[in-house]
Amino acid sequence: MPTVSNSSPLIALVAIGRLELLPALFQSVSIPPAVAIESAPRIRDWPEWLQVQPLPQPVPESGLVPSLGRGERETLSLGLELHAELLILDDRPARRLAQAFGLRVTGTLGVLLAAKRRGFVDRVQPSLDALRKHGFFMSPKLYDQVLQLADEAQL
Repeated sequence: MPTVSNSSPLIALVAIGRLELLPALFQSVSIPPAVAIESAPRIRDWPEWLQVQPLPQPVPESGLVPSLGRGERETLSLGLELHAELLILDDRPARRLAQAFGLRVTGTLGVLLAAKRRGFVDRVQPSLDALRKHGFFMSPKLYDQVLQLADEAQL
């Protein structure tokens, strides 16, 4: 079963030098054309495991939810079309809609937690701090929750 990603997790992981976590966790990752276009300026050497999948039908601009960007709409559409095992999305409205469609969802922080659980990283806190430095928004409460889930909570 495929994994489908939106551009924001790809861009965030590139920014902190952790894109290699995706092929370590997932055999391959599929992305729709809009995500490829949005991600291309940040991904210098396009990896083989990152596969652009065309959509059988274009997603209308007014598509699923007008507030979602084209990348999110195409990611949801591709996830549904491929019966994806997992969607990697950070946008909260897109995540909620994917879950309403019965799709399993994670985000950039979930990828970091999965990487720690599987032994691909020793600690998530340096990655969280790097994400913050690159403008990735996470509330202090979410930051603390992720550290707690990673067994790195501050005492």
